[in-house]
Amino acid sequence: MIDSQVFAQHRRLLFDVAYRMTGSVADAEDILQEAWLRCRDVDGGQLAHPRAYLVKTVTNLSLNQLTSARARRETYVGPWLPEPVLTAPDAGQEAEMAESISMAMLVVLETLTPAERAIFLLHDVFGFNHAEVASILDRSEVAVRQTAVRARAHVAARRPRFDVDQGVRREAVDRFRKACAGGDLNAMMELLAPEVICWSDGGGKVTAARRPLEGADNVARWLLGVFAKPETQNTLLVITEINGGPGILGLADGQPAGAICLDFDGERITGVRMQGNPDKLRGLTR
Repeated sequence: MIDSQVFAQHRRLLFDVAYRMTGSVADAEDILQEAWLRCRDVDGGQLAHPRAYLVKTVTNLSLNQLTSARARRETYVGPWLPEPVLTAPDAGQEAEMAESISMAMLVVLETLTPAERAIFLLHDVFGFNHAEVASILDRSEVAVRQTAVRARAHVAARRPRFDVDQGVRREAVDRFRKACAGGDLNAMMELLAPEVICWSDGGGKVTAARRPLEGADNVARWLLGVFAKPETQNTLLVITEINGGPGILGLADGQPAGAICLDFDGERITGVRMQGNPDKLRGLTR
């Protein structure tokens, strides 16, 4: 049996792997629970590297979850977005690790195959070498290297820009928040890039656009229309760190009602990702 203290020691790493693999806080927590149940039956004294064994268990459970989740998404109502999670600023965190939890990057990771996603994350984000990744996934090192090259090229072609100063980003997020709360169309138009795209995930349970909205005028008018509705007028919009960067948390009666993450190109907003599905808000209370 792996000692509970050993599992607790690596719990943060295990959650980070599971969350980045699945894009779901709920699934990540379920995976950790299942991993713990499985590890209780393992003789920890016979394991030379408990950390590697735990990561292997969580990674393979995540791969199984991805397969079933993708089947469910075929019938999902409207755009699907990852579950947002509250994070804390960490100046010592490496750029690759910080970027990998952003909403935009999680969406990019969704375009990889499950194997590509696992290999990219384990090697490029979590720092396992190719031999260790091969052992975790029960693949040859040659196959892992080939898949890693393919996954890296795929991500590089689609990865969002992260060269905007955090202070500039936070100021723009605050201006966006004020424009939403005040119904200021002109202020919103000044913030949005002409080619901006808005994705809203309501899961068929709350107000959301069934398709991505494109263009500053369409996006601005739709956003202000949403926040002008009676059911959202009393929602408190606060700035907090979500998925590694400044975002907007919506609170209704003190409880999370949704989250907004923004993509930037310079000082202009190129992407708006709104999560309002009540089943996907668990990470906003962690």
